[in-house]
Amino acid sequence: MSEIILGIDLGTTNSAVGVVDSGFPILLANEDGKRITPSAVWIGRDGTIEVGEKALRRRALEPERVITSIKRLMGRRADEVEEHFPVPVDAGNDCLPRVLGKSPEEISAEILCEMKRIAEWRMETRISKAVITVPAYFHDAQRAATKRAGELAGLEVVRIINEPTAAALAYGLDKLGDHSRVAVYDLGGGTFDLSILEMRDGVFQVLATHGDTRLGGDDLDALILRHIEEKAGIDETTDALRVRFMEEAERVKRALTDNDQAVFRLPFYDGTHSIEQLLTRAELETIAAPWIGRTLRHCRKALADAALKPEDLQAIVLVGGSTRIPAVRRAVAELFQREPDVSQHPDEAIALGATIQGGVMSGALRQMILLDVTPLSLGIETFGGLMNVLIPRNTTIPCKAGEMFTNAADGQAAMRVRVLQGEREMARDNWQLGNFDVAFSPAPKGQARMGVQFKIDENGILEVLARDVSTGRDTVVKLGNAAVNVDDEAVETMVSESVEHAFTDMAERVFTEARLKAEELLPAVEAVLAQGLASDDERGEIQAAAAAVRSALAGGAANPLKAAVQRLDTATEALAARLVEQAMDEALERTMGGNEVVC
Repeated sequence: MSEIILGIDLGTTNSAVGVVDSGFPILLANEDGKRITPSAVWIGRDGTIEVGEKALRRRALEPERVITSIKRLMGRRADEVEEHFPVPVDAGNDCLPRVLGKSPEEISAEILCEMKRIAEWRMETRISKAVITVPAYFHDAQRAATKRAGELAGLEVVRIINEPTAAALAYGLDKLGDHSRVAVYDLGGGTFDLSILEMRDGVFQVLATHGDTRLGGDDLDALILRHIEEKAGIDETTDALRVRFMEEAERVKRALTDNDQAVFRLPFYDGTHSIEQLLTRAELETIAAPWIGRTLRHCRKALADAALKPEDLQAIVLVGGSTRIPAVRRAVAELFQREPDVSQHPDEAIALGATIQGGVMSGALRQMILLDVTPLSLGIETFGGLMNVLIPRNTTIPCKAGEMFTNAADGQAAMRVRVLQGEREMARDNWQLGNFDVAFSPAPKGQARMGVQFKIDENGILEVLARDVSTGRDTVVKLGNAAVNVDDEAVETMVSESVEHAFTDMAERVFTEARLKAEELLPAVEAVLAQGLASDDERGEIQAAAAAVRSALAGGAANPLKAAVQRLDTATEALAARLVEQAMDEALERTMGGNEVVC
């Protein structure tokens, strides 16, 4: 009998766990007979913890002690927490968020412990391994935080798998035939992803992915609540009241999925006042239009990245509870020019896919290979503030890439490696994942050699290796704990900004590269001219070319400077060749020691 590996969907709103039993992937029900467990954790004043429905039942009396949507805090810094998180968030000494004294990983671990408990209770055996899903747009720190949560729950996380990829497994893309392509539209409670996958010789390959880790059903609930507050003339509420308001907004949203109208009703919500506001499906669709539009922009960008049109796809599948909304389904059908596939349960498909992957890894199911991609380019900052890409966007993972770099100054004894993520040409416009210093043997400018290698494992976690070539000494840094100190809403616009600023970015890069070369070339030219080795004609031509370079530097335009540097290069070619020849003759003379050689 093969070892059991759990498949776990650690969701923003709900979580689920499954196993492969007797060759079939199944999701396991909890004591209430439900395969879906709310991702809610209640922490009592005495440290007692309850998870799932039990936690939600506590919300009426202790809303400030019931934690939901904790997935939105995974891998973030305290200053990245959205303003209206359901419960108060504090910043610890490390500037990382704490909720009721616990980290997001510790709270998520309680949910994973509950998934593990349900599985062991149902299967009547101890289980220690799991595949856990994350949104495709989770960055390195968020994936590492998810893995740590699994370890805190007593699980060996054998694989972190992207949610759209898991959904593709659940929908059985292999049944569509080889070279079939499918788009997975995953709109859950807290995140959104659109991934395009292709089946090639039994291999699932992600062609492109786009998304936002702060776009989901929770945001629509907030929009509904804002609309109700405006209609009712409510200016502000306490944190405790906001939890009740958001809960009612979610109930109304769900009711309008199947009905034309619903009433937002909170009697005596503050002990005195009541709210009773009618909301129609037409009003909801007006409120939701911009929210849905944000998801469609990601869809179009993913299609463009994959160089595909909607008619090139064989299917569009919907995943996540928010895809039940009729307006979402209509919008997706219109964009992709076909009715979406809703054959799988939207709340269960991801967990089912994770279960299938767990079965593949344990040997309980036939082998299928998953190839995910990097959502954004990865590189380092080089001299002049340039972004040097080592792993381009949409590279299939796991992957490895490296490049050799030299020292920028005489006697330099260390190099700072700034690891960047993004699509812009200049380092300052991209996100820093981390930085560290690497010492190496001092050497004249351009003669020290340091190799930098990026390695991304199958979980999408980045490891950076820097090697001093002269000594063979390695510095290895895992950036799994490095939080990206940027608002994740910027993820949505990173690629579009790179397109919008493509011409100006490239012009700045060309100018910077030409400026660096000019600043290196001009002093060398002046030193050579001072030696009197150039003829009068050469001297005049070189001086004119050098003056053109200085003028172009002052002008600040990329193409004129590049042309001027090229002109100076050409003007000094003959002189440079003579200098090299002279240096070789002098070296040969020193080697022979001035003695006559007899053949």
